[in-house]
Amino acid sequence: MNNIDYMTDNERFSVGDCLIFQLESAYGLLKIIGIENYDNQPLWHISAFSDFFPDVESAESALENISVMKREIRHIALTNRAFLSTQLAVIANKPVTEEEVGLISEWRADPERKVSDRSIRLHLGLR
Repeated sequence: MNNIDYMTDNERFSVGDCLIFQLESAYGLLKIIGIENYDNQPLWHISAFSDFFPDVESAESALENISVMKREIRHIALTNRAFLSTQLAVIANKPVTEEEVGLISEWRADPERKVSDRSIRLHLGLR
């Protein structure tokens, strides 16, 4: 896997980045656990956390104990279009764990591995 950085028009994303996204009245968190090249576009390996937070500061505080945070989605591979369909901002960078690397390895070893072109919000049941 190429742990590359990827620059969009507005933001540079790197492996280990913890990302925040806004809902109507709360904030959610994701983590980039890998980025690789897929059909000449980035393929995003993402983990999504279960909890939602009332403000950015609460989300940042929660990331201080990231190892105990529950994950709604342990691993999902998203196309670049799916990843960029949700407005995201980097709020921290945390080392990728061996467990997270293992999730990507398991995905690669699966002959039926899936790459989703649906937004993470849809995968989380949000609109």
